[in-house]
Amino acid sequence: MNEELELRPDQWEALKALRAPAANPTRLSRFAVDSLITLGFVAERGDSFVLTPAGRKALIRGSSQLLQDVAA
Repeated sequence: MNEELELRPDQWEALKALRAPAANPTRLSRFAVDSLITLGFVAERGDSFVLTPAGRKALIRGSSQLLQDVAA
């Protein structure tokens, strides 16, 4: 995985929302979730979505954009 992980804001929001075990997939951007599935950060489990180990790692590592959002 690249050290400088740059995801779109909607992708970050979807990743953050999926941290919660009871995430509501209807409130997530399907385009963002589909792109995260393609990247291997999210997997479908029945009618819901779950973070993969790579997705959890991406959240932990963050990105410069995510850090800027927190600082703002």
